[in-house]
Amino acid sequence: MENKDNFVIIDSNSIIHRAFHALPPLRSKDGQVVSAVYGFLLVLFKLLKELEPKYFVACFDVPSPTFRKKMYDDYKAQRKKAPDELYIQIPIVKEVLKSFNVPVFEKAGFEGDDLIGTLSRKIDGRKNIIVSGDMDNFQLINNSTFVYYLNKGVKSAVIYDEKAVKEKYNGLSPEQLIDYKALRGDVSDNIPGVKGIGEKTAISLIKDFGDIFNLYKKIDLGEDNLSLKTREKLINDKERAFLSRELSEIKKDIPLDIDLEKCEWGGYNEEDVLKMLENFGFNSLMKNVTAKPIGENLRLW
Repeated sequence: MENKDNFVIIDSNSIIHRAFHALPPLRSKDGQVVSAVYGFLLVLFKLLKELEPKYFVACFDVPSPTFRKKMYDDYKAQRKKAPDELYIQIPIVKEVLKSFNVPVFEKAGFEGDDLIGTLSRKIDGRKNIIVSGDMDNFQLINNSTFVYYLNKGVKSAVIYDEKAVKEKYNGLSPEQLIDYKALRGDVSDNIPGVKGIGEKTAISLIKDFGDIFNLYKKIDLGEDNLSLKTREKLINDKERAFLSRELSEIKKDIPLDIDLEKCEWGGYNEEDVLKMLENFGFNSLMKNVTAKPIGENLRLW
């Protein structure tokens, strides 16, 4: 992948969670838990070497109800609250990003993914690379947007493009993943979907009808050629299907003030970063500060 005008967008909450659960407990000199911070820095240095961003931003969730929660109170309701040791590291990660001169985006009422979706569509003529450990962002992939997916902890990653998505989801395009989830649902986000419609049936239906809008149009016209059992499931849960689609779709047009010049990455002050690493006790990371980008090639899935 050519490193030309790369606009790198970090799904920060996803990386923090991934790092926190992938690494053993780690404390700074003053006793602060910093394992997620350490893992985030591992990823950050990896990105600088492999992606050489020209533009660089980080997106965060805001700890307040989103429009999805207001729309469906059970959205993500089954998720267990993460340990406080994770949450207290989020402000520290933001300070780390500040040291690296990476601007932070967050907006009340929306998830970080919605900011990522909007940024990826508002910056024209750039190669957008979304850094995430969450497959939800696959729906944003197109000919200029890719996902740098952390598939194992924080040390291994592959880049997904449209072809890779189609291979993984048996022919579905990135955009069709929204309709796929509308039918199948999503246990991790507590998105209901259509009861009784599993992965294989959901893929088959979207491949045959394109999206749920056309699917239900054909059902209404009696032109669906579906089995009685499948049609009954779809009709019974039509409202849930369209609700699930709204919950699943990442917004790409939220109000967001973007100044491209402020997103251009101009490097960092080596002395400041070294001092920060020393304060944390991250001596093993100091070698990365003066290391030159090596342009390491990634395996394209």
